[in-house]
Amino acid sequence: MEPAEAVGLRPGPLDEAVRMIRTRGAVAQLVVLRRGRVALDRSFGCRPDALFWTFSAGKPVTALTVHLLAERGLLDLDAPVADHWPEFAANGKGAVTVRNVLEHRAGLGAAGIPGDALVLADRRRATARTAAARLVRPPGTAAGYSPLAAGFVLGELVRRVTGRPERDAVRELLLDPAGLHDTHLGLPGRLLPRAVPVHGSNPLAAVVSAWVNRPAVRRAVIPSAGLSTTARDLAALYRMLLAGGLRGRRRVLAAATVAGAVAPSGDDGFDRVARYPIRWSAGFQLGGPRAVPGTVSPMGAGSSPRAFGHNGSNCCIAWADPDRDLVVVHLTDRIGSPLPDLRYHAAVADRILASVPPDEPADRRGRRLRTSGAETGRPSGSMGDVEER
Repeated sequence: MEPAEAVGLRPGPLDEAVRMIRTRGAVAQLVVLRRGRVALDRSFGCRPDALFWTFSAGKPVTALTVHLLAERGLLDLDAPVADHWPEFAANGKGAVTVRNVLEHRAGLGAAGIPGDALVLADRRRATARTAAARLVRPPGTAAGYSPLAAGFVLGELVRRVTGRPERDAVRELLLDPAGLHDTHLGLPGRLLPRAVPVHGSNPLAAVVSAWVNRPAVRRAVIPSAGLSTTARDLAALYRMLLAGGLRGRRRVLAAATVAGAVAPSGDDGFDRVARYPIRWSAGFQLGGPRAVPGTVSPMGAGSSPRAFGHNGSNCCIAWADPDRDLVVVHLTDRIGSPLPDLRYHAAVADRILASVPPDEPADRRGRRLRTSGAETGRPSGSMGDVEER
């Protein structure tokens, strides 16, 4: 970990972000990278290698695996899902494309979410439910967040296209090449002692936390919500994406694939299921101003429109802002108050964003996500073992 000034950040706002996390009292990890170097690496009430259940903050891992398959010519993002999964065409879903699912524009509604949650850890029943689902609007016409079913679709595509269990395919195609050895889609039983329990802050959230804390759920392969990881590993993933798909000198994804994955989907910025303004790409949520006055992105009110990442139940979040060459991963163990928790994450993000000097020249501040060429520079700075209790 390097001094904030060494990577062009002001330490005062970073210290304020740390105080906010400490005052809240949740178990947490926070990693901030600037220009590929570690500016902040803190753990609060846990070890740096503690494994957090990230809820939807883990969705980009399966999405990026699908993009990798498209990059290799094994599927077409603009072809129907049913080309690889014929049963998915049932009940009028034959025209739904892979891209529709990645952008949450497949036309799936909110009514099936409770039933999806009940079969979350049962892959056979989950895929059967998804194949039988009905659309509430024509595909491609509007954004409607699919918190669980979209993950089942993408996971089934990975399984069918590769002929491998999704856990293994994601590991071989993405996690190992990206160096994410502490990231698991389905937590191995031997690692359960390192798992951070989720804590609910109200009665309903307590029920949810009791469910996801079950060992059987933690071990299950749940592409939409079941990624267990550390802040350090997720930060390494976003560092690779900011580098145009390169991990040091090793190419993990083509630069054009990364650029396509984070490009805006072109919707109106308001999500019909979440009933909240969300800007989407093909696998990520995007930063920048919201379409509804008085609302804010969990990546911060000051985040740039090119910022990309994913919120996880207002409990965990990971994102990168190319305009500031900044990566932020903030994992916690607390769920239960959606809007207050979202505003908390946004406030922490805004303090981190404020650490970037406003008068810094633009050519020093940002990073252009390149669509060609190669980067051979290796990021520097190690993530130190810093723990707060």
